[in-house]
Amino acid sequence: MDRTLLKGIIVPIITPIDQDEQVNEAKLRQQVDFVIEGGVSGILAFGSNGEFYMTEEAEQEKVLSIILEHTAGRVPVFQGIGAISTKKCIRIAKMAERLGVDAISILQPMFLKPTEEELYKHFKAIADSVPNLSVLLYNNPGRTGYTMSGNLVERLAHEVPNVIGMKDSSGDMTQTAEFIRRNRDVDFKVFGGKDTLIYSALCVGAAGSVCTTANFIPKLICSVYDAYVAGDQKESLELQFKLNPIRLAMDKSSFPVATKDYCNLLGLDVGAPYLPNLPASGAGKEALVQELTKAGYLS
Repeated sequence: MDRTLLKGIIVPIITPIDQDEQVNEAKLRQQVDFVIEGGVSGILAFGSNGEFYMTEEAEQEKVLSIILEHTAGRVPVFQGIGAISTKKCIRIAKMAERLGVDAISILQPMFLKPTEEELYKHFKAIADSVPNLSVLLYNNPGRTGYTMSGNLVERLAHEVPNVIGMKDSSGDMTQTAEFIRRNRDVDFKVFGGKDTLIYSALCVGAAGSVCTTANFIPKLICSVYDAYVAGDQKESLELQFKLNPIRLAMDKSSFPVATKDYCNLLGLDVGAPYLPNLPASGAGKEALVQELTKAGYLS
């Protein structure tokens, strides 16, 4: 398992679609180039902002194939898996392995409230189905209704050889730090999952961050990380503070609409979200415009 790939800013790339909700291949390729040129260290297909919950497996295979082909090894590519059933997760994992991804990222099952033993067996079964593929856990209590415990993550990190890292979107820095502290001995790579906490996560030893805002302002996002690893913590913090109002304005829109809204405001023309979500309007859209203007991205 190549842990050296797990670092920096990883973008949960959006899925551009046309008016018929078909993948817009040209815009997807454009987006891949845009984020790579912006400095990202990896691309995550079908993370939350890739709208995995709206897509069928065949659509995911098509999109992942395009991303892998167009990325052409420039940065690592990861496949997000957010299905509820273990069986479906295994199918997606094997598809991703066949296409040649560098790793998979597995969200804990939403809607359900599994026991810790059920969760352990779920993640282990998926990881065991692709023993030669690196596996990341994805803790997102805000969307699933419960958090992964430190005990669960420690057990998986120490007992399942290809579980080598995770994304923690809890926003709880104590929890993020505990995931790191308890698994340092196996070089377990933890990524922050809150764009407003890139700097904070790095301060407690995170390998990087998975950032939706890297879809539209990747150079700023990557500069937070780059300044930190270069030893300029003061500059890193200032860049984090520049980013935060832009990210916080997104909360005025329904999830995950604002990512595509920001992209479209900046001329990337990625299309609308999948229905029933709608593009932001009124005060929600105005908040996005105001923050981009204040930050100098719009005149």
